[in-house]
Amino acid sequence: MRAMIRSSIRSSHALVVLCLCAVMAAAIPGTAGVPPDGRQDAGAPRDVLCVMTYNLRYASSESPNAWPVRRPLIRECIQSVSPDLIGTQEGLYGQLRELAADLPEYDWIGLGREGGSRGEFMAVFYRKSRLEPLAYDHFWLSDTPGVAGSATWGTTHPRMVTWVRFLDRQTRREFYFFNTHLDNAVSGAREKSALLIRQRVEALNTSLPILLAGDFNVGPVTNSVYTTLTGGRFFADTWSLAKTRRGDGLGTFNDFTEVPKNGERIDWILVRGQAAVDAAEVVTFSRDGQFPSDHCPVAVRLRLE
Repeated sequence: MRAMIRSSIRSSHALVVLCLCAVMAAAIPGTAGVPPDGRQDAGAPRDVLCVMTYNLRYASSESPNAWPVRRPLIRECIQSVSPDLIGTQEGLYGQLRELAADLPEYDWIGLGREGGSRGEFMAVFYRKSRLEPLAYDHFWLSDTPGVAGSATWGTTHPRMVTWVRFLDRQTRREFYFFNTHLDNAVSGAREKSALLIRQRVEALNTSLPILLAGDFNVGPVTNSVYTTLTGGRFFADTWSLAKTRRGDGLGTFNDFTEVPKNGERIDWILVRGQAAVDAAEVVTFSRDGQFPSDHCPVAVRLRLE
């Protein structure tokens, strides 16, 4: 009888410990791959990849949108979505180092558009536990793509692409991720940039899936940039492929004031190859009237096939 009682007590103790562990895990944001707002189901298929594109707005000390004010909001915004992969634009070296410190579950790859640590980065952040970079490189959107800091086609600032070839440890599949930021002022430069990106993708001569994310500084569908990249079914727009969408009709440039109700979605995520896109969203996160950036990020959940 005493042995049965001791066994019962041990079993009850183990059950209590398990319950406490479950409660603690639920109370910690991001535990077990579940973001703080609970949008991602912990039982979601393991092959679902969450990808985000986010123009961070370069770090500035000027109020009211100084980087020290925005930094914790950027972290909170990203954690609320819990992406596996993020293409960022405009980040400066010190800013990106601080963001990496705030998000220890991610590592990043990038190069300043003026070379080295100088200028804005097209940095790629990736979840270390899931994605392994196998190769990466950079090229500039100019007549001399291999020359760091080169700017032609009438642009004031250099524009570039950072790309990474990843292994997805969960699916054991490989894919490419391209991240860019096209010129804001010269439409001809955007058009030539799109053509160069397409040529570089073609030169890979690969059957692997390719994702292209970035701030294109122009809305999709009715412009030559979009036509160049999606013509002949070269790339497809994940927004159009998504089974569900949150933010249809919203613009992604909020200018730190408000999300345009009938604005242009100038931040895109395109895909080449077979992909099933479960959901797409314009993330309108803000806190007490303060946006983390002058852009709203775009996030998609997809399965590369």
